[in-house]
This record gives sequence, C-alpha cells and structure tokens, in this order.
Amino acid sequence: MGLDRLFYYPSKTVYYTPDELGLECEDLTFQTADGVKLSGCFLPAPGPARGTVIHFHGNAGNITAHFTLTSWLVSEGYKVFVFDYRGYGKSEGRVTRRGTILDGHAALDYVLSRSDVDPRRIVALGQSLGGAVATVVAAERHEIRAVVLDGTFSSYRRIASLHLRRLLHSRWLADGIARVGVSGGYEPQDYVARIAPRPLLVIVSLQDEICFPESGRELFEAAAEPKELVLLSEGAHLEAVAGNIDGVQQRILRFLEHALSGTP
Repeated sequence: MGLDRLFYYPSKTVYYTPDELGLECEDLTFQTADGVKLSGCFLPAPGPARGTVIHFHGNAGNITAHFTLTSWLVSEGYKVFVFDYRGYGKSEGRVTRRGTILDGHAALDYVLSRSDVDPRRIVALGQSLGGAVATVVAAERHEIRAVVLDGTFSSYRRIASLHLRRLLHSRWLADGIARVGVSGGYEPQDYVARIAPRPLLVIVSLQDEICFPESGRELFEAAAEPKELVLLSEGAHLEAVAGNIDGVQQRILRFLEHALSGTP
C-alpha cells in the first residue's frame, strides 16, 4: 500500500568495512525460498563460541552501517551472522514486508547449514524494523533459542499512526490514514506470544523518537512469559546498545547466558 515503502530505506553505500573495525568477516551469498540471492557476512568468535547470534538490522542503509551494533558480541565470544534483506546492499531484489520474512527464514536456514555452528545455541537480535522481522521468524521457527528485541514496534500501522499524529496533531486522522495507507500482515504483536516458552528480552528507550517507547511496551505486553523488559531513560533510537548505556550490553549477555544455560 501507499505508505508501506516509507518503512524501507535501502542503500548500496559502504559505510564501514569489517577491516576498519578489526573484524574478521566471511562474505557470502545465500538464497531464499523464492530464489532471491542475499548477501551476508559471518563473523567468527575469537575462541570457543558461546553461541551464534543472527542480527536482523534496521530499516536504513545495509549491513555495513550496522556492524558497530553487533561487533561487541564477537569480542564476548559469540559468532555473529549479519545479512541484508532483498534490495539492501549487495542483495538482489526489491524489499517487501513478506520478502523480509522470507529473507529471515533463509538467514536461519543458512546458519543451520554451517558445520561450525551449534544448532542448539542460535539466538536472534532484532533492532528496529529488524525486530519486527525477527519476531515473526522466531515465532515460526523453534530453532531460535532466545530473542532480543531493541527499539522495536508493536505493529506497522501503529507506529505509522504515532508518527502521523506528530505531524497532523489529530489522533483520529492519523489512525485513519495509517489504517488505509499501511497494509496489514506480519504484525509483531500478533506473533510475539508464540516465541514462548523461549525467553524474550525487550529493550525500550524512553528517548526513542523513531520507534516510540509506548509501541515497544505494547509489544512487550503482548508477549508471553518468560520475558524481560529493559526500560532505559537515556539513549536515542538504537544508541543504547551501541553506546552500552546503563550497561545494557552486560544485561544482554546475562540474558543470553541464562537462555542458553540449559542447552545440552
């Protein structure tokens, strides 16, 4: 629908390279169920791995703009797989909502195909739009053992309406435009409860002006136990994890350690 395209800002620009960040990266391509070739980068852990994190990045740029959001996990002993949705970076195709879900499934399938990955210790980290995609994929795929959502919204129509209200100063008008202009389907709030009984961590910043905190809290409320909410008073959209505001990286590490502690 008309406003759907406003959720995606793909770019072919190279923002950072793994070498610039001191990262070892295996560049690769893999294919989705509908035949689209996607680009990804596998970051190995420096020693015995604690697990593998699949990073579902946000709506702008491509993976080269998001390395700094996950590179810290490598130094903490996690393998990290980052990939671009269709239409982003070096990935083929044109981005659509359904396409991002297919891309997420393909990313998980690729990780599961690797002989150097323990299939019992795979977790998902979704940020912003990527959190919406990760929620659906994790709900549908029980191979994902735990989920971390950072700066994520409850539904596409809801977040569109919240932005429109700031422009139009009318809740009624904003809700109406969002309902007509934004398509339904794959709404995170409709899937998030299905992640249970696997653990879920939701990170919400009260200073988030992109994915507003009320939408993040709505997503948390729709989830089933076990779940944990980290509510931060500081940090703009996606700044909290990158800047380790209020020790949020350590909170993520504790969550992952606990989530994977029962793995055989």
